[in-house]
Amino acid sequence: MQYYLNHVIYISTQIIQIAIFIAGCYFFSISIFGWIKRRDKGTESFPPSKRFALIIAAHNEELVIAHIVDSLKRQSYPKHLYDIFVIADNCTDRTAEISQKHGAIVYKRFNTEERGKGYALEWMFNKIYAMGDKYDVVSVFDADNLVSSNYLLEMNKQLCRGHKVVQGYIDSKNPYDSWITCSYSIAFWMSNRIFQLPRYYLGLSCGLCGTGFCIDLDVLKQIKWGATCLTEDLEFTMKLALNDMKVAWAHNAIVYDEKPLTLKQSWNQRKRWMQGHADCASRFLVPLFKKAFREGSLTAFDCAVYLFQPIRFIFLGLITIMMWIQTVAPQSPFFSLKYVFPVQVWYVFVALQFFYGPIIILAEKKFNINTLIGFLIYPFYCLTWVPITIQGFLSKNNKDWSHTAHTREISINDLENA
Repeated sequence: MQYYLNHVIYISTQIIQIAIFIAGCYFFSISIFGWIKRRDKGTESFPPSKRFALIIAAHNEELVIAHIVDSLKRQSYPKHLYDIFVIADNCTDRTAEISQKHGAIVYKRFNTEERGKGYALEWMFNKIYAMGDKYDVVSVFDADNLVSSNYLLEMNKQLCRGHKVVQGYIDSKNPYDSWITCSYSIAFWMSNRIFQLPRYYLGLSCGLCGTGFCIDLDVLKQIKWGATCLTEDLEFTMKLALNDMKVAWAHNAIVYDEKPLTLKQSWNQRKRWMQGHADCASRFLVPLFKKAFREGSLTAFDCAVYLFQPIRFIFLGLITIMMWIQTVAPQSPFFSLKYVFPVQVWYVFVALQFFYGPIIILAEKKFNINTLIGFLIYPFYCLTWVPITIQGFLSKNNKDWSHTAHTREISINDLENA
């Protein structure tokens, strides 16, 4: 019996290693198309024309709401072509009052049953529909964001080129507040350059990031929002792929996002992301793979592979831990790993996961002494994804929304001057 059990474990280990290696090669192959940024041509060809409804979802955000509204009011875009809306969603503080004082149009929503950003957005979209043809596009933000002054010009450009859904560049407004914010920032900077940008260049679908994105209202009316899970952005991205629509990318439309300060805050946020990811995987993985193989859709295939990504992180993290333990205690009976490839290949493969990043950050012009120090801690941040992902997948049926408190008061002027 022991022999058969060991044989099953051995075969399973080999299959897992092969799957991890193939998936790693797939993502690396795509990422190289983001190494060199292409020159953006035709900027002058697209004068401001799209009419935007800018929507900020806010729940008890009195400390930061004024700054996002102010940054949107100073857009280098004709004022008559956009309006700023704030959803004061189940607020018990001065969010609505402050938003109105700073010039936003405020809609108060009270619904304790359908809680969460996805529900609030769907409610607000219906309000926009009722306004007739006043707007062409909706753009969504979080209350803790700050927005670059060229955001609408860049989005207008991409929309005029024929793209119907566009994601902007997600940056960090507090990258060096703690080791957690630095790790988050590194992850987003790398994602922008080696996940989003190459997919845009290759004609695949980029991923919505929950904030800093635009959707053509005709598309929204056609396929409906309906994204009300814990990761509404991922849900809508997959829904678009199933409807033969893609998310484009605007690398110069920058939205600065506040990152959690502590490991506890980060853990809860990322667990929520993994709960939503697991939920989306259970509903969209099979339909996406079917569409990919039946219709030859590379976009559907790429989205399906992305839904599989957290499983790869778990196994890669576990293999990394086991490799470290075997290096320190090679005779340990509790951690025995048989390699399909020579062990040197695995060390190089794992090392690339950690040392590839600094090269990308250097290309993004984000590299400095603080970022270098952050990269020393970043591997630990990556390994925390292993228990977080497992916990998130095990609790995927828990739909309770966990709100992340935002307290970092920075204005767009302070950020740009810095």
